[in-house]
Amino acid sequence: MSPPADMAPGHVQTHSSRSVLGGHASRIVRTGTTLPFSDERHLQAHQWLVDEAYLLDAQAYEEWLVLLTDDIHYLMPVRVTTALGAGFDTSPGMAHFDEDKYSLSRRVARFLTEHAWTEDPPSRLRHHLSNVRTFATEDPDHLMVDSATLLFRSRGDVREGAFLSAGREDLLRRTGDGWKLARRTILVDDAVMRMQNLAIFL
Repeated sequence: MSPPADMAPGHVQTHSSRSVLGGHASRIVRTGTTLPFSDERHLQAHQWLVDEAYLLDAQAYEEWLVLLTDDIHYLMPVRVTTALGAGFDTSPGMAHFDEDKYSLSRRVARFLTEHAWTEDPPSRLRHHLSNVRTFATEDPDHLMVDSATLLFRSRGDVREGAFLSAGREDLLRRTGDGWKLARRTILVDDAVMRMQNLAIFL
């Protein structure tokens, strides 16, 4: 019996391959070094991220869903603090978000009802995007994109605003309708979350 694809020699595991809902997700990984900033693919990926950030800030979540592939895997593992030689910094099997297209669409649908108490009134959001690096893959219709995001969020008039810093690894897929997000892994820089809740998208 041949070993599973994720265990085959030379195969690079992704965070998705180790998650609960990631079995359907693409296993495509980066190849080579970063693309030049002048590369047309990098420019397209960077613009895609900026346009997406605008939709997330505006909480135009129905429009945002259109930018996701049907096999999207949206993952935010729980970070842990370990010794230098431990070899891991996320908690196996634990995640703040471990979602597919269906679960993301259900979250969006709930925002449109009177039961979305955590976002009524809605938060004020600002996604600050930086450090965008783009990588080619073995498939010319896929790009890997690393970025840093700093989210500022305030809600109401009493609580102080909160910040959340994270790195993101995205897999973008070229489709007949333009680039779409096929996989996102979010690695927050805090082991202990300081936001009141995570009823938002990153």
